[in-house]
Amino acid sequence: MNAITISRQLGSLGTRIAREVAQRLDYRLVWREVINEAARRAGAPEVALATIDDLGLLGLQPSQEALQAYEEAVREVMGDLADEGEVVIVGRAGQVILAGRADVLHVRIIAPPEVRVGRIASRQQIPEAAARAQMEESDRTRRAYLLHTYQVAWNDPQLYDLVLNTARMTVPSAADLIIHARRAARRERDRG
Repeated sequence: MNAITISRQLGSLGTRIAREVAQRLDYRLVWREVINEAARRAGAPEVALATIDDLGLLGLQPSQEALQAYEEAVREVMGDLADEGEVVIVGRAGQVILAGRADVLHVRIIAPPEVRVGRIASRQQIPEAAARAQMEESDRTRRAYLLHTYQVAWNDPQLYDLVLNTARMTVPSAADLIIHARRAARRERDRG
């Protein structure tokens, strides 16, 4: 596999797992760089800020033209990254944009809500009620983005080659599974 996309829920350890996979494979880890490069190509910095603003605190509302230019630029950036290879792409709908490419492995990292709330509260040292509110807003924002922009349900298992529930899994063991799945998929593709 030339590239791995990782979709994750807030509090699922997905970003940490992505870092571990990239480090072990000596792959480049790309996350917000996709947003920045797409905004640069589209000439739409306000879209990048709105995209980063998961909780809507900045109140930015880019024009429809800017949004369309940005989404096209995201598709281009993702395609370029996959073509370059040796990359782990976190978020930004990589599982949709790069769907159908035989050289890309799509992974989703999930965990039950109570586990996620506990992790968020512990990591940020905030009350569980605040952690739950963050989790719910993050889920709502990500679900809405994929539905509105790509007309897909973010939790549709058919978008992914591998779905990992990290409730009882460490970051290293999840990384092991992803690396194993990458190798197995690569062998199958090469045979095929």
